[in-house]
Amino acid sequence: MRTKASIIGAGFSSLAAASYLAQAGYEVTIFEKNSTPGGRARQLRKEGFTFDMGPTWYWMPDVFERFFNDFGKHPKDYYTLEKLDPAYKVFFGPEDEVSIPAGLEAICKEFDKVEPGSSAALKKFIAEAEDNYNIAIKDLVYRPGVSPTELMTPATFKKLRQFFTTIQTEVRRSFKNEKLVAILEFPVLFLGAKPSKTPGFYSFMNYADFGLGTFHPKTGMFAVVDGMLRLAQELGVEIRCDQEVSQIMITDGEVDGLVSNGEEHYSDIVLSGADYHHSETLVETKYRQYSNNYWEKKVFAPAALLFYVGFDKKIKNVAHHSLFFDVPFDVHAKSIYDTPSWPEEPLFYASFPSITDNSAAPDGKEAGIFLIPLAPDLMDIPELREEYFEKIITRFEQITGDQVRKNIIFKESFCINDFKEAYHSYKGNAYGLANTLLQTAFLRPKLRSGKVKNLYFTGQLTVPGPGVPPALISGKLAAQLILKDQN
Repeated sequence: MRTKASIIGAGFSSLAAASYLAQAGYEVTIFEKNSTPGGRARQLRKEGFTFDMGPTWYWMPDVFERFFNDFGKHPKDYYTLEKLDPAYKVFFGPEDEVSIPAGLEAICKEFDKVEPGSSAALKKFIAEAEDNYNIAIKDLVYRPGVSPTELMTPATFKKLRQFFTTIQTEVRRSFKNEKLVAILEFPVLFLGAKPSKTPGFYSFMNYADFGLGTFHPKTGMFAVVDGMLRLAQELGVEIRCDQEVSQIMITDGEVDGLVSNGEEHYSDIVLSGADYHHSETLVETKYRQYSNNYWEKKVFAPAALLFYVGFDKKIKNVAHHSLFFDVPFDVHAKSIYDTPSWPEEPLFYASFPSITDNSAAPDGKEAGIFLIPLAPDLMDIPELREEYFEKIITRFEQITGDQVRKNIIFKESFCINDFKEAYHSYKGNAYGLANTLLQTAFLRPKLRSGKVKNLYFTGQLTVPGPGVPPALISGKLAAQLILKDQN
């Protein structure tokens, strides 16, 4: 008889873990709360427009390749990638922008335009970042976070200083121009923490940005979900949607299965890819590893206010990915991490996938996704959402010189309350736990329950951390741990 594994949630980490377990001969069933798989990477379709509701950046293509290669496959077997050029634009004000092209040599030329001679420092910085990338992404992140000894390698000892300095320090050591500093500090925002709190070793994100580049999967990030879903099904995984798990069944400290939609499902293994905090509410208090006090003390990555907007014309003067850094980052960051509040003048990000991908919008029209990072658990009411849309659309028009407000066909919003309702997200966070020094590797919540036999966890609140590539890795790590324990 095959070992049965029940998996909660159908996000990236769950789909990855399911595939590895099925490949090993397990009978795997995924129980997904929502009507479609993908977790935070679901789609919104409306009036001929298609929006990625969650992740929109495709970075670290080698991680995706490594995942599919584990099954004798390749990403191109499931979806088509296009490298973006420019990768993105950064706007610092009206007629004040920096475009980041594809390829380091082209980026160096752009840096020299902003600060003559800065390309030499950039090449040195990215060479160090590439070295960090090879240590981190090709080795360290594929370790399960069980022991501090996982970080003790000859390569990391050489980098020890960078674990106790910060990205902010490392960047500002080599660059003085505030625009270039902002561009180089930006990638670590994907890790969920401020540059002043993120270890300098995480400069590997700059190599992911400038060295490897930014890609777009045709039809959007959901194409990756669909590819992983098809792979899982090819391996025999069963996916059940509209299944709300209300309990993880335990007898004498060992998993029995789970309860979904009031029905008991018995299995040998339960792996939760749902929000870690929520997952532990599905067991009795005595079986929980982490108290509410533990979660309260953790530094969470931001929540987000998102708008999905259909325009009846093409938008001028923007790129597929556009960052609006025309207001001070430090002030906005304080409203997220220091004194949680709605920011007076928010930085924001805008994505226009229909610039690259005709499937995102009808002919002659544009799909726009706008994102404002916020502190988790803020008051979230319609009036505030509308106020902040007005703030960013006004600045958008001023900076780009394109009057777009009158061309809005519709807009939908998604914010803190929606993250809580749709994903059981702790305090409505969008990205999980921030990757600070004290929340890295073995210092993050564990993949394996220390109190319940055969209960495991995966996803952005455990190792290796937030982001789509780390989610794929987390699924692999959880599956490997399960297989090791069972053997």
